[in-house]
Amino acid sequence: MAKATAKAPRPSYHCSECGWETGKWVGRCGECQSWGTVVERAAAKSRVQAGPVTAPARPIGEVPIEDSLARTSGVPELDRVLGGGLVPGAAILIAGEPGVGKSTLLLEVAAQTARLRHRVLYVTGEESAAQVRMRADRTGGIQDELYLAAETDLGAVLGHVEEVKPTLLVIDSVQTISAGDVDGVPGGVTQVKEVSAALIRMAKLRNITLVIIGHVTKDGTIAGPRVLEHLVDVVLHFEGERTSRLRMVRAMKNRYGPVDEVGCFDLSAEGIEAITDPTGLFLDTRHGPVPGTCVAVALEGRRPLLSEVQALVTHSAGERPRRTTSGVDSARVAMILAVLQQHAGIRLHSFDVFVSSVGGARLTEPSNDVAIALAIASAWLGRPLARNVVAVGELGLSGELRRARDMGVRLAEAGRMGFRSALVPAVTPESAGNSRVLDGMRVVDVDNIARALSLLGLEKGDSATEALP
Repeated sequence: MAKATAKAPRPSYHCSECGWETGKWVGRCGECQSWGTVVERAAAKSRVQAGPVTAPARPIGEVPIEDSLARTSGVPELDRVLGGGLVPGAAILIAGEPGVGKSTLLLEVAAQTARLRHRVLYVTGEESAAQVRMRADRTGGIQDELYLAAETDLGAVLGHVEEVKPTLLVIDSVQTISAGDVDGVPGGVTQVKEVSAALIRMAKLRNITLVIIGHVTKDGTIAGPRVLEHLVDVVLHFEGERTSRLRMVRAMKNRYGPVDEVGCFDLSAEGIEAITDPTGLFLDTRHGPVPGTCVAVALEGRRPLLSEVQALVTHSAGERPRRTTSGVDSARVAMILAVLQQHAGIRLHSFDVFVSSVGGARLTEPSNDVAIALAIASAWLGRPLARNVVAVGELGLSGELRRARDMGVRLAEAGRMGFRSALVPAVTPESAGNSRVLDGMRVVDVDNIARALSLLGLEKGDSATEALP
């Protein structure tokens, strides 16, 4: 009987841009639709056999943790997001739009860490060393323990690490670093994957905190393979409007701390500065009441922020009235307008409506619905709300007000900022219309939007007599 011959391994193909795999060659990638990027993957020639271990396994209770305790970065807002500071051996990926200030932020982190007598190596692949030095002069980042290198080759970067022996390594950015023995162009899927894996492996072995800057695509996601986000320990998004100096760092993944924290920064020509109390940035400084404004209490991570909503309602000059928003969700505003028309008698089908947030705040939480509705009603009637009133709650399609999470934290922040009245959703139908005093604030429970307008004197017709002070 003839011996069965072993089957030759079936060739496989993958896209060098996005990593998509297929069993046969095609001219166009089925995932990213790129032409000419599908190449054959080299077949494995042998099985992996057991080899020497780097360290023997031990009971988990005997593993020391002293070397992995977080140390401060010198930037309190970043420590808040990271859950305490920089962890030795951790790999941190920070991504953001071009020009948002990623390099400025990490140069500040590097300078503050070096000021604490920790050696830092800053590797730039996008600028020359002289350009980074000029920015450091402007922002006061010149420190003896801060080392700077301009490199785009992975081997050279690893050589600098061997020579400098830093405790913090900053790579700006991973898309500019390439490995000579790996196929693909710098920034491609294969290069980004191999470069990141080598840097992370080195950081884990040497107990170095690694911070990598990553680019984002036009839809806001991190460029490169998704495996990059799985390899790192922390993924941070750095965001902000170009027309505003406010910048925010959000944790999207964090193995060492919470993922619902937000850090606030002020970006200026002198550098970047942490904002420990950002609430005042989103409130107008006018002293008199103005129609079309209402104050909401939003949650950015675990931090309550008071934000002012402004609305303008004018007669439309065209057949199709305009609905323009800035800082708020346009689809959410359209739903609020429909609820106001159906359940509060506020008909705006022949009016242009403009809704905006103050100070560049982005109000995406449903808990801001009531404040937006009250601002629109105030603008339509031309009657201002009292300056010391805040509104919190989600608006349902039937006009009911729904509770928001962490109501106690929101009201405490409003009271700290000097507000004395709050309009919140009722817990039960029986509690609607009741008021109570909480930490010096008068808190009024309301069950629907019509009742809220009545309490604030925003009913159509004569002003209500029971309006909140």
